[in-house]
Amino acid sequence: MPKLLIVEDDPGLRSQLRWCFDGYEVLEAEDRASAISQVRRHDPGLVTLDLGLPPDPANASEGLALLEEILVEAPQTKVIVVTGNDDRDNALKAVSLGAYDFYIKPVDSELLRLIVDRAARLYELEAENRSLTRNSRSPLAGLITADPGMLEVCRMVERVAPSDATVLLLGDSGTGKEVLARAIHDLSDRSGERFVAINCAAIPENLLESELFGYEKGAFTGATRQTIGKIEHANNGTLFLDEIGDLPQSLQAKLLRFLQERKIERLGGRSEIPVNVRIVGATNQDLQARIREGHFREDLYYRISEISIDIPPLKERQGDPSLIAHALVERFAREQRKSLRGFTRDAADAIESYEWPGNVREMENVIRRAVIMADGPRLTARDLGLERLTEEAPSPRLREVRDNAEREAVLRAMARCNHNVSQAADLLGITRPTLYNLMDKFGLK
Repeated sequence: MPKLLIVEDDPGLRSQLRWCFDGYEVLEAEDRASAISQVRRHDPGLVTLDLGLPPDPANASEGLALLEEILVEAPQTKVIVVTGNDDRDNALKAVSLGAYDFYIKPVDSELLRLIVDRAARLYELEAENRSLTRNSRSPLAGLITADPGMLEVCRMVERVAPSDATVLLLGDSGTGKEVLARAIHDLSDRSGERFVAINCAAIPENLLESELFGYEKGAFTGATRQTIGKIEHANNGTLFLDEIGDLPQSLQAKLLRFLQERKIERLGGRSEIPVNVRIVGATNQDLQARIREGHFREDLYYRISEISIDIPPLKERQGDPSLIAHALVERFAREQRKSLRGFTRDAADAIESYEWPGNVREMENVIRRAVIMADGPRLTARDLGLERLTEEAPSPRLREVRDNAEREAVLRAMARCNHNVSQAADLLGITRPTLYNLMDKFGLK
């Protein structure tokens, strides 16, 4: 039910109005302090506000000040001001300050109900529009993060995408390298062309060359027709070479020649074929170490890493484990047609404490299994199969400890509450303005 806050100092009128609004979750407040408390705690979408509030009901200044405070706390809330018959000027002033509408006493319950119903419908449509805007597909739609380090990675992707520079994505398995590779493609001028991906570690060495470069009819036993390779298939688009660190040495020289000349020869062919393609590589290996060991060509490394982007593992992203877990449980609950409402406290603690060595891919598997097997309305630590781990000792510097603790607490609270500011403030035991100040302080907005 939509939440409606009635701010009225007359208890008899409050009781009368409560009975008028069947179908609403009605909250009550008799003064400015209790009204703000209700707004911060419940975030109502609708408020009826009597401008004549104590300590001076004859003066509308207290009600107007409350109106401004409500709209600062909850800008989307629809406020209907209720005022006396001789107070039309203050009603108009309230509308100019941002009130949705006004109503002059004496109260006609049917007319006031009509105004509130109309405001509720508008609030619902605006909320739906905001939701559609947030969930509309974008090039980075597959990436969920609030971690400053990961947000910087996103900004690097946005800056490098319009160029034709070769990009190397470095990160552990399951950190989202292919998601970022697709984002680079979608944000580039090649977005209307093909995005072709190939896993260099998943194809046997004797087949990888023909997969990359293609072959002519009769090039080898079983080659009954001409076949183009992945590089040629991606012409004018983007070729994503996943696990490029596992590329066999026999193919490294041929790939280097292609990157220099931008021409290929199919197996069994004699003519060079020009190909215009952007290369994005990815690996979870230390290529510098493989160069020292003689397993990877140094000249190829410099060709594929015109721009290198390091992707942090999930355990280093502050607040992201809980945030991603909330998104995954919503997604898998829809897929499995289950009614789940997030996590119990022990499950949330386990998610934040676990190091997630398999990163997001491991989390997807864990939560999918838990959603399928869960019996209760919330996932528990037992459903997830996780054990809570101890955390590292903090820094001994007092200022650093305090700032880090506050920042981590805000990130975890926002992630646990799925970025609902009111719920996060309640979880932290602070007011919403204090939470906003902390978010400003640490650059988290």
